[in-house]
Amino acid sequence: MLGSGVAGATLGATAADEAATPTERTPSASAQDGSGTAENGSNATSCAATPPENGSAPETDVKGWENGLWYDASIDVNQDDGVQKAERRKIVSRTMARVEAVRCVEFDQRVPVSVVSREEYRNQQSGGNASEGLRKFDNAKFEALFLVGEDEDSLAVQNANRGSGVLGYYSPRNDQIVVIAESTEDLRIDELTLAHELMHAWQDQQFDLSGTPFDAKLRDQVNAQSGVVEGDASYTETLYERQCAANWECLDAPQRGSTGQLANIGVYLMKYQPYSDGPAFVRMVQNVGGWDAVNALYEDLPESTEQVIHPLRYESDPPTNVTLNDTAAEGWSRVRAPDRPGYGRLGEAAAMMSFVYPYYHSQGQTQLIPANEWFDYNQTGNVSQFDPLNYESNYTTGWDGDRLHVYENENGSLGYVWRLVWDSPQNAQQFVTGYQRLLKYWGGQQVGPNAWRIPEGKFADAFYVDIDGRNVTIVNAPTVAGLSEIRPEVGPVTVTNATESGDANATTTTTS
Repeated sequence: MLGSGVAGATLGATAADEAATPTERTPSASAQDGSGTAENGSNATSCAATPPENGSAPETDVKGWENGLWYDASIDVNQDDGVQKAERRKIVSRTMARVEAVRCVEFDQRVPVSVVSREEYRNQQSGGNASEGLRKFDNAKFEALFLVGEDEDSLAVQNANRGSGVLGYYSPRNDQIVVIAESTEDLRIDELTLAHELMHAWQDQQFDLSGTPFDAKLRDQVNAQSGVVEGDASYTETLYERQCAANWECLDAPQRGSTGQLANIGVYLMKYQPYSDGPAFVRMVQNVGGWDAVNALYEDLPESTEQVIHPLRYESDPPTNVTLNDTAAEGWSRVRAPDRPGYGRLGEAAAMMSFVYPYYHSQGQTQLIPANEWFDYNQTGNVSQFDPLNYESNYTTGWDGDRLHVYENENGSLGYVWRLVWDSPQNAQQFVTGYQRLLKYWGGQQVGPNAWRIPEGKFADAFYVDIDGRNVTIVNAPTVAGLSEIRPEVGPVTVTNATESGDANATTTTTS
């Protein structure tokens, strides 16, 4: 339903999920919603200089003028036979001027722009090497979220998602924008995609996107930072599109057929959270403090997705630094990826997707999160295109921090311990209630006190779910006996409702 109309991907040097560089645009909202004076009519260009009637160049560089073109200029461009070099320069120059006009910024230098076909981009995404440690850790992380099963490669899934969904990207490493066209015969530039990526170029010029503090290596941090980086670029795109509708002569958008089937919409929508919540977060800051307040966000980035999902918690509710000691028995060892923290922090947005994914997996038949709570509807009764999805629910609100450790035994089997801390015991209990529903959806059977077993399928494993005040600890192992090997504190698990093999008709009580 949302595959062709909702954005969500991040760019990295490899498919490494935790260290993504937030500079891509995927099929995005088309800005028919929202409020605020900055979005209405000519007010959106009030910070730009006034173009002279004859279109002559200003004496000094000003907002709204770039490389010989004002933001309201008409340009003679015909993309029917592709984009020629001279035409590309005109398009880029005018788009830069228009971004300056709606976002009240000034570019320091021109940015190179190239156009590649989707086929070429897919081929680029299919490559890339990742360490075995990273691959194992990433697989376990997405398995813990019930998004990618044991029989799949999570890095390959993310690569495939990017190949199908991305419309363009900016590379801080190469200081270059790449716009993706649907075919080699139709290498047109999408003006809105270009505007979005030009905002990333400006961000890089001003704040160095490849440096500190934009070097997050935890999933929750990546999405949180993208809430500003992608949120600002997407909000600017919204303002730009409104001007196209009301005042400007803009290039016709290239005709887009299907970009291809997503490999996993759950992973896709987990990464989409900054594109949905980010623009609303940035708009709120801009409405209160103007563009200076938005610019200040880059020096004081959100620390968690919780702060973007719930903007009033920005700066007032920092995430708890969750501690988790290693107590695994001999034969089990921690899985660590090179140049990574050695643990995961998944965050509220990722936890939310665990409960939303069954809606898509079951084609709408199962709604752990009711559809009317997941989709944001506007006044016309349609799904909002400015902030289409609601990443808060009773199961995940109150998240205060989490930490995931991944383990491997001598046979190469994986398990994990995931500890989540909540604002209150009530929040913790609400999460556990939802988590038990999630286990049941994937075929889970309760086999003992706090112990569950999914006997078959892509998430076939044993689970131990412990709640202690504000803390929830989830232990995962290939077998029920393995739970106490990975986490001896679990103790012997008395199996009362099913055998180790998953026979739901068994009534024998055993201790494993």
